[in-house]
Amino acid sequence: MERVRKRDTDAFETLYDDYHRLAYGVALRVLDDVSAAEDVTQAVFLKVWSAPDLFRGGNFAAWIARVARNRALDMRSSAAFRPKSELPESLPENENLEDVAVAHLDAESVRNALDKLPKDQREPIEMGFFGGITHEEIARRTGIPLGTIKTRIRTGLRKLRHELEAAVTA
Repeated sequence: MERVRKRDTDAFETLYDDYHRLAYGVALRVLDDVSAAEDVTQAVFLKVWSAPDLFRGGNFAAWIARVARNRALDMRSSAAFRPKSELPESLPENENLEDVAVAHLDAESVRNALDKLPKDQREPIEMGFFGGITHEEIARRTGIPLGTIKTRIRTGLRKLRHELEAAVTA
């Protein structure tokens, strides 16, 4: 976390890779909704990046689980929360994706937005978020360097965010 406090993106990506499944699992147990659990996971890691001083030491896994649980409980009690279990998994990687009201989009909107991405961005996103495999595994399976995979996913998620925001406001 000391490196994250110094804005080290590699350190943040390592934290995300190591702990996003824990945050997601906690949120999924609380919410019983895949899309909402992913939104919570995204929000938790956005908070880690934007306010790293909130972690004051101790067991990081316990802290991140508590933050995810509290965020999920807040979401569950929110009047806007409506489970969308029929949606496929959404896209938790972009740093501003929580701003997109993914929970209000139907699966067709998500598919349409994905279809607009270039193949080199769409495929790693689908493998990671719909196939549930890690960035490292995507790199191994495709033979593409890990850094390139991460860049393509981030770029694709930014484009998806734009498309999904446009769908929400349309």
